[in-house]
Amino acid sequence: RSSDLKNFIDIFTGKSNFLGAFKFTFIIAICNVVCMNIAGIAIAALLTTKIPLQSAFRVVFYLPNIIGGLILGFVWQFIFINGVPAIGKLLHFGPLMTPWLGTEMTAYAAIVIVSVWQGMGYVMVIMIAALTGISSELVEAAKIDGANAAQIFRKITLPYIMFIMGPYIITQFTGNINNFNVIYLLSAGKPTPVGETAGKTDLLVTWLYKLTVDYQYYNIGAVIGILTFVVLSIVALVTYRNTKAYKDEEGFM
Repeated sequence: RSSDLKNFIDIFTGKSNFLGAFKFTFIIAICNVVCMNIAGIAIAALLTTKIPLQSAFRVVFYLPNIIGGLILGFVWQFIFINGVPAIGKLLHFGPLMTPWLGTEMTAYAAIVIVSVWQGMGYVMVIMIAALTGISSELVEAAKIDGANAAQIFRKITLPYIMFIMGPYIITQFTGNINNFNVIYLLSAGKPTPVGETAGKTDLLVTWLYKLTVDYQYYNIGAVIGILTFVVLSIVALVTYRNTKAYKDEEGFM
């Protein structure tokens, strides 16, 4: 029908907030995935060495992953609205004096911090399993051949990690595209420009929720849902088919 086609046209002709929400969704998902994996790999590397209370540290870092989204949202919201400004005033440090959820850039940073804090524990668990699965004979052979720690990491550890992590990174990216709980409970998509339906920190999924529940724009909401599904399906399929895990199912070693 012409009215259905008009909904798709309106999405791309500047009559909606689609492009802004689309850009933010993908930028925040990429930032979250990169930072989560860097933090998770670093923690896993530390916790596979012989340090005291190793098991206790593993539990502590994994705990945020199992905390409910409702509790997570309210606790971090209190920290960023009240705790951070209090610390800023105490230290007389300007960037911390204002509530972090009140401005666009600080809200971005807050979302990344919370997402990484919640997700890095799961990455840590996978990385610990991956690191302990690397053949010790292979590492010893590299040392005998004169390889230093950096070369061993670049030539042996990192390729093996990427082989293991390839499919999970795709799942991780998809999860951050649909990271409804963190966004809605932490910032609710705010700050929101006057007259707009989407805020500066709205993901496509949180904007879809607002359009259907708050504004009853069911037609635009349906279009956003369809486009999100199509884009994610294409990205996931193309990316997965280019991973080593897909091309070499027999394994890395």
